[in-house]
Amino acid sequence: MGEEKSFEYVIVGGGVAAGYAALEFYRRKVGSGKLCIISDEPVAPYERPALSKGYLLPEAPSRLPAFHTCVGANEEKLTPKWYKEHGIELILGTRVKSADLKKKSLITSVGETITYKYLIIATGARALKLEEFGVRGSDAENVCYLRNLSDADKMVKVMETCKNKNGVVIGGGYIGMECSAALIINEIKCTMVFPEKHCMARLFTPKIAEYYENYYRNKGVKFVKGNVLSSFENDSTGKVTAVVLKDGTQIPCDIVVVGIGIRANTSLFEGQLAMEKGGIKVNSRMQTSDSDVFAVGDVAAFPVKLFGNDVRRLEHVDSARKTARHAVAAIMEADKTTDLDYLPFFYSRVFALSWQFYGDNSGDPIHFGDYSSTRFGAYWVDQGKLVGAFLEGGTRDEYSAIAKAVQWRVKVADLSELEKLGVDFAIRESQKVVKESSGASTGVVMKKEVYGWHATAGVVVAVSVAAFAYWYGIRRKRW
Repeated sequence: MGEEKSFEYVIVGGGVAAGYAALEFYRRKVGSGKLCIISDEPVAPYERPALSKGYLLPEAPSRLPAFHTCVGANEEKLTPKWYKEHGIELILGTRVKSADLKKKSLITSVGETITYKYLIIATGARALKLEEFGVRGSDAENVCYLRNLSDADKMVKVMETCKNKNGVVIGGGYIGMECSAALIINEIKCTMVFPEKHCMARLFTPKIAEYYENYYRNKGVKFVKGNVLSSFENDSTGKVTAVVLKDGTQIPCDIVVVGIGIRANTSLFEGQLAMEKGGIKVNSRMQTSDSDVFAVGDVAAFPVKLFGNDVRRLEHVDSARKTARHAVAAIMEADKTTDLDYLPFFYSRVFALSWQFYGDNSGDPIHFGDYSSTRFGAYWVDQGKLVGAFLEGGTRDEYSAIAKAVQWRVKVADLSELEKLGVDFAIRESQKVVKESSGASTGVVMKKEVYGWHATAGVVVAVSVAAFAYWYGIRRKRW
């Protein structure tokens, strides 16, 4: 029988959320020896976004320990030494093979039994594999995914052999766009293949997508839209030499990067916890159907106040950070912890471009700005209220303004005015929000039960999100 260990708090998973949860536990004075993190990765938690950015640069690439959590939020860098000094046990390179929540016990792949008082599930998500769609060949030496450090190391190694050769990226989402940029920067010709009508189809409007696709074309990227991978052509060693599409088209290649989505890692807890939206269902304190178990990050499906408490599973690093901290607060100070009021936002930086999105892309999109320049954007209006905003090339104050305007779902009476004013509309309305929090009149529509201190808190959240995103967009170039 394996060794048995007991902790008051256990975090399963070693991604971004685990690092931010650990820092929050430390700040709340958790004693030495009371917290344990179990991770199947061989390194301490790190900022995963670095893998598709600075890690893939051909010159001065980022490497650990430079991007351990929590540098992504301009906070402490939690190296293995930090965990040791603060009495937090890291069990790395170890998978949890079974969990018995009734007994509050976990069994690891090496036979250890870990018991806990409170459990935080931060298992994240895994990259979807081609085999799940009936395509074989993911194990070829030049087929790459990008989800963890091992994946990134493989991609770097393959790219080093492909200068001036051909690359194919399967998928037109976040990973597809960022990895295509990486191939171009590494002087590899790139063709993107995806089934949708345009890139970033879950977020971009056709007009926004057209801008980025044209920008990428000018960088040398080719697009094959409305098509999917069917099979590979391989040489005698098994290396992929061409991708074969559903319509029979063959594209020669020396490297293939696959980014076709992710799936939450819930298998350990299925049948033991309530599930929703492909993840583990939690309340506004990140608490699961088992009151001593919490779920955070990509694996958690939680109610978003901004959307009328509709349950969402948000696959983004900011959500991982915020939900992790909130879960720890709810565990440590349950009586003082309010419901999470999260402002969803997404951002990306490729080549010389940098955009941010806040809220939800539901309702009617209203585009503004000059789409022949690098400063433009869009709002989304639903039932007369602003529910989402996108901005390319904004300043810190402009991002802050659109965040606040979305946070308070400002009323939109004239769509033509919204289009004409563009970001100035958000600046004007966000100033009204600030005045309202000080007791002045405003055009912002709020529910009657929302009082001044709630308004102030909402503004602080929106501003801090925007400020962090602006800082992070600049800093992560170096990662």
